[in-house]
Amino acid sequence: MSVSRGHVLLGGGTGFVGSALKQMLISKKYEVTVISRMPGARRVTWFDVCSSGLPDGVTAVVNLAGQNILDPLQRWTAGFKQNVWNSRINTTHTLAQAIAHAKRKPDVFVTVSGVGIYDPTSDDLFDEYSTISEPFDFLSKLAVEWEKAGKLEDGDVRHVVIRSGVVLGRGGGMIQQMFLPFYLGLGGPIGTGCQPLPWIHIKDICNLFVFAIENPEVTGVLNGVAPQVVTNDEFTRSFAKVLSRPAFFRVPQFALNLLFSEERAKIMTMGQKVCPKRVQELGFQYEYPDINSALKSVSHLIYSKKKPF
Repeated sequence: MSVSRGHVLLGGGTGFVGSALKQMLISKKYEVTVISRMPGARRVTWFDVCSSGLPDGVTAVVNLAGQNILDPLQRWTAGFKQNVWNSRINTTHTLAQAIAHAKRKPDVFVTVSGVGIYDPTSDDLFDEYSTISEPFDFLSKLAVEWEKAGKLEDGDVRHVVIRSGVVLGRGGGMIQQMFLPFYLGLGGPIGTGCQPLPWIHIKDICNLFVFAIENPEVTGVLNGVAPQVVTNDEFTRSFAKVLSRPAFFRVPQFALNLLFSEERAKIMTMGQKVCPKRVQELGFQYEYPDINSALKSVSHLIYSKKKPF
């Protein structure tokens, strides 16, 4: 009988990154309880957490819950923006409160945020030591408040914030949306293609969460991005190359502004130069540090969500 390495309470464990992280944790002999809207085996609901607190024996709490901002089926209305906000801020705050009131505290609370906290109009290379300016748009305000919601007064519980870039994986996110057009030879850069694209492979982001759980010296902000800074055009040429397809069809910026609204389309039409300085200082090892190896690993036509890596 195998011995559990710990008990992880995982918010957002059915999403693209959350489901992959759940599989990785289980493979590493962790016990995982997912917070879900529906009860079930190895699940609790958000109502359960609000009313009863953390399940017994939880050693780590991780929150990846959040409405998909780039859902093309959702218009960028005030109601949808509120859902995006609540699904991140409220869930993180709920877990922070549950930890604060727990008789037996977990060792670590790991939350996620986004590189949208950094100014995309700046030419600076941002790392975890960079000064964060006042919020300048909805996405930056979201990231700032998201991080505030997870702050703990109890100094005995480590708090780690992972500011994630675009996660590259075959089973979801940007690659899933772009795969068919690129496979058919209809892909191309967005706008000028000169905008930076902060990215990370899904296995590396999951490994980074495990790294944060397992290493007592890890605390504070980590940039969840790969060490190689690329532009959208460089990403496009690399993806087309691994698929052996052309990529001539440039996506005009105005089309994305019309489809997603300019405020939301910034995620694709603008970008930040972000590097993982603290991540590397702490000794984390990337399996996919360069864009070519990362895209090669997610370029297969047939895939299974049961094998996210």
